[in-house]
Amino acid sequence: MILAGLILLPFLAGGMMFLLHSKKVIRGILLSTAIIHFVLTMASWNLQNVPIMQGWIELDPVGLYFLSIVSLLFLVCAIYSMWYLAKEEKSSDHSDADGFPFLSNEPDNVFCSCLLFFLGSMTLVCCSHHFGLMWVGIEATTLASAPLIYFHRRQSSLNATWKYVLICSVGIGLALLGNLLLAVSASKINMAETHLNLATLLGNSKLLQPEWLKTAFIFFLVGYGTKMGLAPFHSWLPDAHSESPSLVSALLSGALLNCAFLGILRAHQVCIATGVGDFSSGLMIFFGLFSMVYAALFIVAQKDFKRMLAYSSVEHMGIIAFGTGLGVAALPATMFHILNHSLTKGLLFIVAGNIIATYRSRTISDVSGMLRKIPFSAVLWIAGILSITGTPPFSVFFSEFNIFKNAICSSRYIEGAIFLSVLAVVFSSMSYAMMKMIYGKSDAGTATHSEENLLNILPPAALCILSLILGLYMPEFLRNTLNQVSMCIGGGF
Repeated sequence: MILAGLILLPFLAGGMMFLLHSKKVIRGILLSTAIIHFVLTMASWNLQNVPIMQGWIELDPVGLYFLSIVSLLFLVCAIYSMWYLAKEEKSSDHSDADGFPFLSNEPDNVFCSCLLFFLGSMTLVCCSHHFGLMWVGIEATTLASAPLIYFHRRQSSLNATWKYVLICSVGIGLALLGNLLLAVSASKINMAETHLNLATLLGNSKLLQPEWLKTAFIFFLVGYGTKMGLAPFHSWLPDAHSESPSLVSALLSGALLNCAFLGILRAHQVCIATGVGDFSSGLMIFFGLFSMVYAALFIVAQKDFKRMLAYSSVEHMGIIAFGTGLGVAALPATMFHILNHSLTKGLLFIVAGNIIATYRSRTISDVSGMLRKIPFSAVLWIAGILSITGTPPFSVFFSEFNIFKNAICSSRYIEGAIFLSVLAVVFSSMSYAMMKMIYGKSDAGTATHSEENLLNILPPAALCILSLILGLYMPEFLRNTLNQVSMCIGGGF
């Protein structure tokens, strides 16, 4: 019952919004749905999750872990949206909440409905145990999030939206071919109607045809890797992340990319069970390091701080792919890094919204004197940049350190050296950009009156505190969860 409620609740609430016109009611439904969804998700950890639809929909520890991250981040963004939408409504100079000329006549119900459809489709991805149904869910995330990217109605927003839809659709098409090839690999299983079910594939792994499975994994990696933001399939990501409203950017980076990776991870699970895990691991190590190096090159020369954060997401998706490819020993650290990245990138994109609302620019050189102009956002920006670049005592440092340690312990010295070098370059570049924005004259550029209040400071502050706590202390519940998730895939502490 809870499982069905988790999936249906956002879709039903989102559909209801189209019939409403009261902004207060619409925003209340958005926040209430986010709270209920989070409560149900947390309750699922202590309740027996009964599979539905013949096992097509089921919450195992892996799916529940990813869903918990999605639900938490969505709740934080829903709270922030109360300020964001109110700021937009009260704007007297016809500029949107991000400080740019306001061209959108889109009512709250359309924006909030798409947010909830986005949550519902990501929930479906996390709960899917059938590769075909998961493909449907990942495609649905594209359709639900495209209007969110185009929200500002600028020409650049339109270009970013079309690039997002077209490139991700091509990727999803390749992933569909991966499903077909997986079906061919499983053709010896005498259960035609359910042989794309994860449990069926894992339970009959000896009957899978390895060569067809390897080919299928290549299509899954390229197809879902496009949506995940792995280089060189990532070209939609910097534009979409930078043009979206800040809270949407946080969801795209901290939640959507994880859902796309989950599709690859499920395929990797099957490869491990079938005995071709070395093949899938090798590909993920290569594309993971390639993404890290590629992203670092663009971060060094970046002048737009939202695009800098977007390329940082490409880098961290590379870290996640690299850590997964290292094998079972690195899985707990990799799963921990997924959580850490989502928390920190959500923090940074939300604070970026506060910065843009004040300075009316995404250009690094136009922002200075943040400590004087917006002191709370400035402190959170410093903490976020230090965290995302792997500075102790934030939690990102410990997950990156353990991934690096596993690379060295598995005698991958060259890969480890590349990994460490990229982290050093990214730290230097992002820290330099951060220092330029924090110090200087507070009246530089086009800075306007700052509007820091609880609604736009508490959400990122909560994410910052959580990231700091997880860097200092790992609760036993989280340690056991990482063990469960890793054991499902094939590892453990």
